[in-house]
Amino acid sequence: MAFWDRFRRGTRWSGPAADAHRTGSTRVRAADAEDVAHLRRFIETRRGVEGFVEPRTAVSDVTLLLVAHDGEWTRRRVPSARWAHEFCNDRQVPSYDAAMVGIPQRMRDYNRRRRQSGT
Repeated sequence: MAFWDRFRRGTRWSGPAADAHRTGSTRVRAADAEDVAHLRRFIETRRGVEGFVEPRTAVSDVTLLLVAHDGEWTRRRVPSARWAHEFCNDRQVPSYDAAMVGIPQRMRDYNRRRRQSGT
């Protein structure tokens, strides 16, 4: 497929021609039971946890970022943004759209403290 063929009406982006334009390993692994179990354990073993639902990108699917009161965090793939919000709501964990509110400062502070301590 030539470069300008991409802009023609009716051009479909599926099949072998579309696959030929993929670069690197961009196949996204779906969320699984292990991911869900990890998220559940994080909520159960930390206090002050908030959820930040991160939208799908070119290299990753929808993810749920959980941040505890001290900034400790974890991130896992989830089936959908709706699923992530429902998961948090079922556990009385506030959830936000990360694309709208960003990530909390306490997470950045936690990362900086870890880098400075060498762990």
